[in-house]
Amino acid sequence: MRSVTYSMNVSLDGYIVGPDGRFDWSDPDDDVFRFWIDEIRDVGVHLLGRRLYETMLYWETADQDPSLDASTREWTALWKPLPKVVFSHSLTAVQGNARLASGDPAQEIERWRAEPGEGDIAIGGATLAADVAAAGLIDEYRTIVYPVLVGGGVPFFPRNERRVDLELVETRTFGSGVVYLRHRVAR
Repeated sequence: MRSVTYSMNVSLDGYIVGPDGRFDWSDPDDDVFRFWIDEIRDVGVHLLGRRLYETMLYWETADQDPSLDASTREWTALWKPLPKVVFSHSLTAVQGNARLASGDPAQEIERWRAEPGEGDIAIGGATLAADVAAAGLIDEYRTIVYPVLVGGGVPFFPRNERRVDLELVETRTFGSGVVYLRHRVAR
């Protein structure tokens, strides 16, 4: 069965976006960007919330920029064809290889798990991840922890006041001080 993973950049104090709405502190260096390229290869479908979808729209046309380096072209070549499901009640249309969904994320996940195919079901966006976590459907939490305290903002982890036991599966420390932590939900 396909795993459901939730992975995003996060500040050391647990936020994906600071109180000012910015996330420029999470610009990846070359090693971290290479890591993200390798990670996206294992994704079969990406479920996104509206805000993350709008942020990632850049990649739908990035390959038209002739000044892009090889790594950026490689990421774009992997991201564009990847099936995406965007959860939003305010959007009326989406671009690229994306489909708009306004229903229950749990039903969408069960549908993807039932279909033949390979690759993880990746979750992106804190609000969407909170809904999926509340349903007990996240199998792995993958954090790319940046050495910065932003003091507030949008938290990576849902505040649903329930305990979730985790098993550490993998760690990696990058030269920039960024740390990757991969935890599996203990079931």
